[in-house]
Amino acid sequence: MIEVLQTGPLNTVQDLGRFGFRNAGVTSSGAMDRLALSVGNLLVGNDEGEASLEIQTFPFRLRFERDTTVAITGADCDARLDGRRLPPWWAIAVSAGQVLELDTPRRSARAYLSFAGGIDVSPVMGSRSTSLRGGFGGLDGRFLAANDRLGIGGAGTFALPPHGFGAMPPEAALAEHFPAPEDGTLLVRAIPAGEYALFGAEAERFWTQTWKISSQSDRTGYRLSGEPIRLASPVELRSHGVVPGVVQMPPSGEPIVQMSDANTAGGYPKIAGVIDVDLWRLGQARIGSRIRFVRSSVAEALAAERAVQAYLEDIRRTVPMLAHALAAMARR
Repeated sequence: MIEVLQTGPLNTVQDLGRFGFRNAGVTSSGAMDRLALSVGNLLVGNDEGEASLEIQTFPFRLRFERDTTVAITGADCDARLDGRRLPPWWAIAVSAGQVLELDTPRRSARAYLSFAGGIDVSPVMGSRSTSLRGGFGGLDGRFLAANDRLGIGGAGTFALPPHGFGAMPPEAALAEHFPAPEDGTLLVRAIPAGEYALFGAEAERFWTQTWKISSQSDRTGYRLSGEPIRLASPVELRSHGVVPGVVQMPPSGEPIVQMSDANTAGGYPKIAGVIDVDLWRLGQARIGSRIRFVRSSVAEALAAERAVQAYLEDIRRTVPMLAHALAAMARR
């Protein structure tokens, strides 16, 4: 078990998402940074889709009620175990009674805590992710509160070196496959969508101007502030299916990027779609930060996807090899 000692709103149990139910109006939910959650799980010997904690309001503190192994990935939040600083993207064995603390990240938005065996909550429609809008999944369909206690599945331990083991953060390991920020502006790749042509000459400004993530943003969608983009002429559209990454243009002319809790349908025209492998980077963008869209292609998206999969595969191979070597040394 783990006990939550201190938390803010919107911290939840998440996995990689709930799929196959969008036709019934059920959002996929899941981690805003799916890559960080996957790496955290691999570092503690789990399948990459096990349930973890997504922390987006700080400070956050928990106490371990049994020996286990924990990984901290995502935003660098100055993690400390009994006051001892831990590196980011790090896994370490912990003992019952120890306290883990996370502070507000220096940059980025969300940290992930993964535990050997995964968070043991009941799956709903094949997923343990929390749907705050639906009020189900995770821990009773709500965000975490002080004094909550959560079970951990499995044996709860995984062999690691005494001081832990880490992975290279993806922004470093995959730097050549992702556009570097320019003057603090996050560059996000996207592909023109179905109604792109309806914006006529205005559509070009979607790519050339810098947008700001407004305070009205959440896990459902990021609302962007900037110079409005208007349709070339009025048009009426029927509602259509929507998935994470779709960029809609409401009458205000300021884009909405659908995120992990994306609506399942909507009638606003779609100007673009963020490529899937850039969604984790967007999920780490903070309220008030600036982004610019970069026109991409299917070929570029597939190349980036292959790079991400190779990065994960390297971790999948390395962690078991390390565990086996440690176990062999212990038997000597």
